[in-house]
Amino acid sequence: QVQIVESGGGLVQAGGSLRLSCAASGITFSVYVMGWYRQTPGKKRELVATITSDGSTKYADSVKGRFTISRDNAENIVYLQMNSLKPEDTAVYYCNAARRLRTTGSVLDYWGQGTQVTVSS
Repeated sequence: QVQIVESGGGLVQAGGSLRLSCAASGITFSVYVMGWYRQTPGKKRELVATITSDGSTKYADSVKGRFTISRDNAENIVYLQMNSLKPEDTAVYYCNAARRLRTTGSVLDYWGQGTQVTVSS
C-alpha cells in the first residue's frame, strides 16, 4: 500500500522559514521523481519544485532562490526548505511521487493529503 505523508506546515510570519517533509512508503522511492505542488481555493494546483532520482531539481519562477527541494533516498523522505516566505506562498502544499513506466509509457502518480502553509503579513 502506497502512503505519501506530508508534515511541517503551519503559520509563519512573512520573511520566516518552514521546512516541509514528505515520507513515502510502499514504493521504490529512489526511482521516483518527487515533487511539491501547492493549491489555493479556486485555483489550479501548481508546481513548486521537483527533484529527480539523480538529484536534478526544477523550481517555479516564483520560488527560485527562496525554496530548496532535497531528498534522502535512504530514508524515503523529500524535503522542501522554504525561506523568505511571502503571504502569496499561503496554500495547501502537496507531495507527489511520479514515475513513467518504460514498458508501457504510463505514469504512476501518487499524492499526499496536503499540509497547510499560512504566511501572515
